Amino acid sequence: MSATDIMTHPKLKPMPLSQPVELSPKPSLIGLTREEMGAALKEKGVADKQIKMRVSQLWNWIYVRGVSDFDAMVNVSKDMREMLKTHFTIARPEIVEEQVSNDGTRKWLLRFPPRGAGRPVEIEAVYIPEEGRGTLCISSQVGCSLTCSFCHTGTQRLVRNLTAEEILSQLLLARDRLGDFPDREAPQGTVMPAEGRKVSNVVMMGMGEPLYNFDSVKTALLIASDGDGLSLSKRRITLSTSGVVPEIYRTGDEIGVMLAISLHAVRDDLRDMLVPINKKYPLKELMDACRAYPGLSNARRITFEYVMLKGVNDSLEDAKGLIQLLKGIPAKINLIPFNPWPGTNYQCSEWEQIEKFADFINSAGYASPIRTPRGRDILAACGQLKSESERMRKTERLAFEAMMIANHGED
Repeated sequence: MSATDIMTHPKLKPMPLSQPVELSPKPSLIGLTREEMGAALKEKGVADKQIKMRVSQLWNWIYVRGVSDFDAMVNVSKDMREMLKTHFTIARPEIVEEQVSNDGTRKWLLRFPPRGAGRPVEIEAVYIPEEGRGTLCISSQVGCSLTCSFCHTGTQRLVRNLTAEEILSQLLLARDRLGDFPDREAPQGTVMPAEGRKVSNVVMMGMGEPLYNFDSVKTALLIASDGDGLSLSKRRITLSTSGVVPEIYRTGDEIGVMLAISLHAVRDDLRDMLVPINKKYPLKELMDACRAYPGLSNARRITFEYVMLKGVNDSLEDAKGLIQLLKGIPAKINLIPFNPWPGTNYQCSEWEQIEKFADFINSAGYASPIRTPRGRDILAACGQLKSESERMRKTERLAFEAMMIANHGED
């Protein structure tokens, strides 16, 4: 969807975009561990006795103050700032488009500079404001290799993994745009929580399979949860996987964030079709990994995501199978009304059927909230992200908008 479409679409509000950034070959300090940052400074001539102090300064400016310009680091000497500008960058990605849904959800199409011999790449990130909290949905890959049949992102081929810098930059940029760093203000008209942090929660539920990019995701999330920096609680970070079983064990041992499983079916034959990775890691192996996840309790449950597909996985027999499958696992089950996208053959379950499904699961003792669809009008809802969405053909876009108006009205 183009900038012109945003200006004229009845459900979208135009927002100011960042200026295009110069594509720089300089390495970024964002996403480096303290040890890596120290080694990078030493390579550029910083004395050993100064490295710990300099790393501490930079860490504070980048992750606490949120600066994106070395010249803003007023307690760093001018010579040091000049050296940093010459050899490194802390710039944000370019905002190609910023769309705002009528429910306050924001979607950013972000462009990152080329890596090595590659080309610039684009990804999408989504911010969802709610009462008392604000959740940022972060991407881990450009495209996706899993080809889940109901997911729009799965129709875009995998281009490459994102680096730790690119994963963290989504969080830094969101906090910039929302006025969530000290001495910053959000753009006029921004819908956000009334109190506290604007970005209080992070979910690795954007484009890609996080556990197929384990090392970069691990580095980024450990920096995001570092108490001397961005300082997000690990209980407010959720990693969602379609079921990369070996890395689920590693996630529990090495990262320690909350876990979500993109489940969607309770039989192997159906899940093989909906979530093809099930052919490699079937349900029994997946459930064994979930039962072994460290720290499970009623206060630290695994979230199971279950998209409701009409006539596919929404019967009461499916609900009974779900209860049986999750037996013994402290769990919450998010029921997700299917979010349509151009070209899909699936339909969302009838609302009455979703409520019957939820009631059955609730009666078995599991929390089963029905997720309120957010950002559908800007293709920002669950399963709709795709970095090529701005290139949607006009006929497809108009057909999609007509379908959304017919299903949900003009409001």
